[in-house]
Amino acid sequence: MRLILIAALYTAIASTANADMAKLESLKVDDMRKLQVHKVSKLIPKSQFIKADGVSATLSELHGKIVLLNFWATWCAPCRKEMPQLSELQRLLSGDDFEVLTIATGRNDPVKMELFFDEIGIKNLPLHRDPQQLLARSMGVLGLPASIILDRDGREIARMLGDANWSSENAIAILKTIISN
Repeated sequence: MRLILIAALYTAIASTANADMAKLESLKVDDMRKLQVHKVSKLIPKSQFIKADGVSATLSELHGKIVLLNFWATWCAPCRKEMPQLSELQRLLSGDDFEVLTIATGRNDPVKMELFFDEIGIKNLPLHRDPQQLLARSMGVLGLPASIILDRDGREIARMLGDANWSSENAIAILKTIISN
């Protein structure tokens, strides 16, 4: 009897996960077609980055919320195009359940980072840095921009290489689906 209950529970959980996966796949249109949703979540490294205030941090500090982690650089033209949409996404969804976390990777002068944000009118995203690319490399980021979605347990559940309209209806629907699970 116990085995039957366990099997029924497992089947219910698996069918729910598959339904959520199917829903996410159906929302992947336009820019979001590039989003790679993992069938199994991936552990993330414990590499540090430098917060805007100069203090070192790790991604594990963000447990409990869905995070859209975006790696960018001041010299990256697609990053310049994408950043306003990330800012709008942060405005629309940020709170206890969701956060956009931007980390400039590589040699990015903090002053130039501020100028970059000022020039394109970004006021609500963090100016975190990964100057030696330790976090980016340990996460397998090979090009910019790169966006990685982390679940509430701090595990990677999806990834996109290249820019996207993160404030589009599709992107918001995908993230709301993830947040609601």
